[in-house]
Amino acid sequence: MHNKLESLKTYLKEKQGLLLAFSGGIDSTMLLYLCKDLNITAVTFKSVFQTEEEISLTKELCKKYNVKQEIIDFFPLEDELIRNNPKDRCYLCKKMMFTKIRSKYPDKTIIDGTNFDDLSSFRPGLEALKELKIISPLAEHKITKAEIREFARDLDLPNHNKPSTPCLATRFPYNTILAEQELRKVEAGEAVLKTAGFDDVRLRLHGDIARIELPKSEFNKIINDEKILNKLKSLGIRYITLDLEGLRRGSMD
Repeated sequence: MHNKLESLKTYLKEKQGLLLAFSGGIDSTMLLYLCKDLNITAVTFKSVFQTEEEISLTKELCKKYNVKQEIIDFFPLEDELIRNNPKDRCYLCKKMMFTKIRSKYPDKTIIDGTNFDDLSSFRPGLEALKELKIISPLAEHKITKAEIREFARDLDLPNHNKPSTPCLATRFPYNTILAEQELRKVEAGEAVLKTAGFDDVRLRLHGDIARIELPKSEFNKIINDEKILNKLKSLGIRYITLDLEGLRRGSMD
């Protein structure tokens, strides 16, 4: 397995002046670390689909590894198609984001943190990456999510055990209008849950109903916690429910 990591390191060293689409997740963080001495620039998109916590983390990591960072403001809700949250929203959003980078840096090699497992899951955005000739070194070297976490532990990356944090738009059913107020409500709601000790959690919003997804092993910790209930209701959420199927990646897909 570590042969993959050595092969990846060699591959990256052969390229200089890369642009890395950097979200602060463990996948792109591993690439950031491996490229920190290769004259790389980290490009981070800031929009209503990302939390302030995520943006702050990218800044901290770039500072830690002395990597130049460019933060690009991005306004996906200005696009009517994205705002309507169709099933191919991820494609439309990725196309808009990476077109901005490609237009600004037409001659640069742009990489992202797509991993090998992502190729076999529902990810419409991958087609946009292909169209815009974005390179995904982790996927190309067949490096899985589990392997990335193991490598990240070995490399002592600070966020090696950080749960995945997909964009906030994934908390809403397809074909419902996305609005900044509702996105911020989800952000605030998940912040309440994380502050209470639930690290791996999703708050899915269905109108005035919040559907909380947690690992089943944590159900008992939340059911009788009136403080959490009251804090969530104070955000303007009328009904709070616990999904009995537990935490599921891509449950809106």
